[in-house]
Amino acid sequence: MLKENYQNRIKELPESIKQFVGLVIVTIIVISFFFILNVMFGQGDELVKKMKIEEERIAQEKKLSELISKLPSGILVTFDGTDHYKLTDDIYEQVCKATKLIPQRAIMGANFLNFRAHEIYTINGNKIDDTFVKWDKEENKCFAGFTVSGDNVGVNESITVIGEVLSFLSTGIDTRVYFIKNF
Repeated sequence: MLKENYQNRIKELPESIKQFVGLVIVTIIVISFFFILNVMFGQGDELVKKMKIEEERIAQEKKLSELISKLPSGILVTFDGTDHYKLTDDIYEQVCKATKLIPQRAIMGANFLNFRAHEIYTINGNKIDDTFVKWDKEENKCFAGFTVSGDNVGVNESITVIGEVLSFLSTGIDTRVYFIKNF
């Protein structure tokens, strides 16, 4: 009887009030649904942090790319006494941070000074496991290196050759390590 009484009262309400109450109920359901999804799959703060880091990385790459496009094509050096373009200390650091490529010529030049690295490099079919270019804040110098190993030919030895980058090669599109001083 009580239930029938409430049903009669609801039926007697104006249509606009019924629609408003229905809208409120649907809104509460939708908000509750998204709240539950956020609790289960949230991680919004972590995602925002990752997105900001990625945006900063992209902005830095764009800035370095603009710098590289403004450099003259050819050999870029860090010392006086040549006809090549001399880098300032600040631009030297920026070019180092932008450089990712170590061409075969630079690797072979550094290999000649490390006989065992050259021997493993030759034995394994000129295979290089890893290359890197990094800026050393303490010494204010750019270092490049590579690792060769004989794992693929049964030589259980791995050698990493590291040296100071004295010059870069600018192609107008990118920069590459040109000479590694490793003695």
